[in-house]
Amino acid sequence: MNAQNIQRLLESNRELLKHSLPSFEKSLAKSRRITLSANLTFEEEECFDSLTSKFSRISDIYTQKVLKSVTFLLREEASTFIDRMNLCEKLDVIQSAEDMISIRDLRNLIAHEYLTENLVEVYQETLILSEKLLRAISQTDRFIDRQAAGK
Repeated sequence: MNAQNIQRLLESNRELLKHSLPSFEKSLAKSRRITLSANLTFEEEECFDSLTSKFSRISDIYTQKVLKSVTFLLREEASTFIDRMNLCEKLDVIQSAEDMISIRDLRNLIAHEYLTENLVEVYQETLILSEKLLRAISQTDRFIDRQAAGK
């Protein structure tokens, strides 16, 4: 794939992320207003279920599409997720590879487990890591914009 095609792919992936962010941010804001306890109402649980679902989607788009496109565009080799996150941290695309690995671990827990216990812990972790995910996305946007400007 040539640089022009990779650039188009990156822009397409950024657009997909940009389109998905407002709904995620609304769910995050709504969830922040809920006091987490073992006795959540049905409506409160639905709110957090929506947030965790959107968290999984946003984190996938960001890590598996946007960041992967960035490494392709930079012509860097990073065959595994951990290698890609470490490379992105080294290049200042993201602040913390460890945060991204934690985000990926939580995403996997949400996507692949039938959570029946410790839901409050999962919801709390989603609130914390959502903030880190949004900061990482902003940092990556700034990096891409600097690259496009030739700086």
